[in-house]
Amino acid sequence: MTARDDVTARQDPTATDSRGREFKDSIFTQFARSAAAFSSPRRVEIIDVLAQGERSVESIATESGLTMANTSRHLQVLKNAGLVASRKDRLNVIYRLADPSVLKGYQALRALSESRIGDVHKLAEAFFGEVDGAEAVSIDELRRRASAGEILLIDVRPELEFMAGHIAGAVSVPLAELSRQISELPRDRTVVAYCRGPYCVMAASAVRELRRAGLSAVRMDGGLPEWKAAELPVRVGA
Repeated sequence: MTARDDVTARQDPTATDSRGREFKDSIFTQFARSAAAFSSPRRVEIIDVLAQGERSVESIATESGLTMANTSRHLQVLKNAGLVASRKDRLNVIYRLADPSVLKGYQALRALSESRIGDVHKLAEAFFGEVDGAEAVSIDELRRRASAGEILLIDVRPELEFMAGHIAGAVSVPLAELSRQISELPRDRTVVAYCRGPYCVMAASAVRELRRAGLSAVRMDGGLPEWKAAELPVRVGA
């Protein structure tokens, strides 16, 4: 505030109040831009997919069940809000989360919903109870059992996501290829499947298929983002 502004404010206190109101309106409008970007379930799903690593527009469309045009529109909203960034790779546009704070924001939104909206737990319990009926294994329990050599950890995400980053020691067995690889999996250890996060359905589907084949199987509670958040070892590539 300049000396002139200070004098004006002392003479007319409403001038400062007016500027304060204008500032608050402007700053909260910017905050609302981020909230608006998360207001579409499809955009939330896109954030969830990009938390696994960068993807092309076509790949995102396939994963989210959207047309290319709709996917591009959602990505533009996310980009305008500063939540995603892009780069050109020949004829393709590749998208990624703008920085780690975006993932933290998504996880905070998820935690808030889990805490305040009872339907989140009801929906999860109903779905996972029907699909695999198994209680998920915590990260701590997974590490203990892995150290004891009791489990085989499999990553059932698409190979592209596995190559972008995976839990150290995990074996890539994409869900689409699981039926062809079941015979190669050990029967003297429990198979633990993981995918993108606590609400990813691929791991539950894998557990159901493994159990039907006579193997002992459970899913991990969480996915690669939760493993990273715990600052545990991650590998890139094959």
